[in-house]
Order: sequence, then C-alpha cells, then structure tokens
Amino acid sequence: MNSRSNWLSPVVFLSSNWISMIGVGLVTTAGISWAFLLPSTFHEMSNPYLGILTAMILPTIFFLGLALIPLGIWIRWKREKARGSYPAEFPPLDWASPDLRRLVVFVGTMTALNLVIGSHTTYSAVSYMDSTTFCGLTCHTVMKPEYTAYQASAHSRVECTKCHIGPGASWFVKAKLSGLRQVIAVTLNTYERPIPTPVRNLRPARETCEACHWPQKYGEDKLRTRTVYSDDETNTAKKNVLLLRIGVIHSAHLREGVKIQYAHSDEKRQTIPWVKYNDTVYRAPDYKTDGPGNMPVRDMDCMDCHNRPAHAFELPERSVDRSMWQRAISASLPFAKKTSVEVLKAAKNSEGVPSAFESFYQKSYPAVYSQRREEIRSSAKAVQAIYDRNVFPEMAITWGAYPNNLGHNDFPGCFRCHDDAKADTSGKKMTQDCNTCHSLLAMEEDAPKILGELGVDAEAGTKK
Repeated sequence: MNSRSNWLSPVVFLSSNWISMIGVGLVTTAGISWAFLLPSTFHEMSNPYLGILTAMILPTIFFLGLALIPLGIWIRWKREKARGSYPAEFPPLDWASPDLRRLVVFVGTMTALNLVIGSHTTYSAVSYMDSTTFCGLTCHTVMKPEYTAYQASAHSRVECTKCHIGPGASWFVKAKLSGLRQVIAVTLNTYERPIPTPVRNLRPARETCEACHWPQKYGEDKLRTRTVYSDDETNTAKKNVLLLRIGVIHSAHLREGVKIQYAHSDEKRQTIPWVKYNDTVYRAPDYKTDGPGNMPVRDMDCMDCHNRPAHAFELPERSVDRSMWQRAISASLPFAKKTSVEVLKAAKNSEGVPSAFESFYQKSYPAVYSQRREEIRSSAKAVQAIYDRNVFPEMAITWGAYPNNLGHNDFPGCFRCHDDAKADTSGKKMTQDCNTCHSLLAMEEDAPKILGELGVDAEAGTKK
C-alpha cells in the first residue's frame, strides 16, 4: 500500500490546479460532442463544415485537453518545489477508502474511453483530410475552379489523393506539410491568383497515373469525331474525323529504353528550346548552348502532355461547339454560335451572361425572340453554365489561363517540342509530320463518307 501511496498521493495532490481542470473540461466537452456526432462519421461527410468540426476541430480540442492535464501537474510540481511548500509526506491512501476506489475507477474508465476516442478521431481526421470533400470544398474560393473542373472530368470518381499523393507514408507526410503552408497562405490571404501551375514537386506519374493507366498496354488506334459549328446565321455544322495513333505516340515517348529530357525557359513549361531524346540533343535555332544552360531540366512523363487530366478548362469556341452538339444550346437559333462566343468573351461576371444572350435576339430578331422565348432562355442558361465552368474572376482565372498540352488545337501542346525548328547537330529536325500521330480522315465536311462506311451516324455520333 505504501508503494501505491508514493505515486498516487502526489498525483491527486498536484492535479488540483486550474490548468489540469481546464484540460479535463476540454476532454469531456470534446468527448461528449464526438459522441453526438459519431453517427455522421460512418459515411462520407458531404458538408465541409461538419467534416472540419468532427474530424479536425474536436480532435484538436480533445488532444489539447489531454496535454493540459499533465502540463498542469508538472507546472504545479515545479511551483511547489520552488516555494518549498511541497509536502514531505502525503496521507496514506487505503484501498478500503471509497474515494480512492472511485478515483481509480474514474481514471481507468476515462483512460479506456480516451484510447477509443483518440484512435477514432485520429483515423477520422486522416480519412477526412484524404476525402474529395475536404480537398474541394474546405477552401471555397481557392479550390472552387479545380473542384468544378474535376466534377466534369473523366476522373470525377477518383479521389484527389489517388493522384496528388498516391500510396505510402512518406508522400502523405510531404503532402500534409505542403498543405499546412497552403492553409497558412489561405488564412493570411497571401495565396497567388490564379494558383500557379504546373504543381511543383508532384509525385512522378509512374507512381500515380500508371497505377491505373499502363502506357504500353494502350496501343490501339482511336477514332475521334468532332462537330464544329460555323459563325454564320445557320450555324452550319461541319465534321472533323481523325484516327489517333495512340500506340505510335506512346511508343515513341514511353517505351522501354526511351528517355526524354527537356529544358524550359518559362514557369508554365510552354517554351521549350532544348530537348534530349536518349543521346540526341535538339535545339532551337537561336539556342547556341550545347547543354540546357541555366534552365531547369525535367524528365518527360505522362503529365507533360496530359497536364490537365482532371482539371481541364476549355476555350469558348470548343465549349460552345460541345454544348451545341449536346443540344443544350439550340443550333437552330440564328447566329447561336457567334453570339454565344461573343457573350462569353465579353462577360465580366456570370450574372450578365443570360441577359446579354437574350438581348441579342430581342434587338436583332424580335420575332424569333417572341416565338421562341423559352428556347432562347434555355440556351442562355447553357451559355452561362459554360462561363461558370471555365471562368472564375475571384481567382483571376479567365479564358486560356491554364494551357492544356494534350493535342495542339487550342494551345501549342505537342508543338512545344515538335515545332519544325529544333534540330540536332547534323541539321535533322524533330518531326512535325501530321500523319505520324494521326490520320485526317475528314476535315470540316458536312457528312463525311468515312463515317457512313463505318456505320456511324454523322448526326448523332453513335453506331447505327
């Protein structure tokens, strides 16, 4: 009994201080709150505020309270020692004492509950920080553009962390440390607008993208059909048909034994004057240095072409073409393509888009507006939806803010390297032959013959 009194009596004595009492209060409050919110943790939390409260704020309060209890004991012990008032002996504690038994039962019960609550809240916090809700909705203004684009992408059902972090503890820690800096920037309102890209120190694509996509496997050619609408009154529809040689493209850049490096002179990696393909170096005509000079050198991987796999922003023309093909914008309205593009480029905010679109028909085609008002309003909302998906004034994101390097129609893309100007020491240039990567089967034709031969409905774009 004496040995028990030697350690337990001082603890009972020293724990009577306001710091430890506050700690007990915080632990109790967090524990009770956690118990009430426990049912919400058994499924994904779609409300970001509830997620922050349950997975971040309550665990912080809980662990802060746990830390304050021993801190208060230690501070009082130091203070009592300094004053010389620390008791030399403490009254004996007898197990027959009901007060002692209640204290032991209380401490044991609370320890067990703390272990349960602590482990659960820690797991919940980690799981919530990995969720799409946390990544996309917690910082509304900052992440709204990326989250909006992500929802309309082919990767909309892939968790953010699958691509941005991947498996393993080391990259998880790196990502969270980077995230801490970003939280501070958001809190102090010091973050850049728009958020700069490409993302620095991103995990190699071979460790993330290739967990699902195996470049050597996807070698089949792919038929692509795109409908383009003219700026004339009838919005004349033309078809472009091409055969993408995906196997050739991937083989030239990613097959075993191929190593490509390039140096870029701008932060966005859009100006590339130096390329090394295995042992062969290609340089721009005005670039005289044998090596990359002072420019950063990067080993090429998937992300250099597929740089917006889940966060692509379109230009007005392409967006309107797609919306008209999907019949969201009526192609039977006079000058629908031309008007839509002009309204999108001139708009300063989302609210003014529908009225500007409708105003054109009110002034230029009053009879059409009178007879087809609902059709015009529906089309106006579709134009507004395009604006809302691609333009975010609060983040200084406007048309073309984020180049998409896949292809070369809207941005330089492939032509950053294959510009028909870079050459090796013998004068041989990097190829820019269109037929190397794709075959043009039809170019702006009303009803391409090739689609009929393949049994594809040129109007609907589906198999007959």
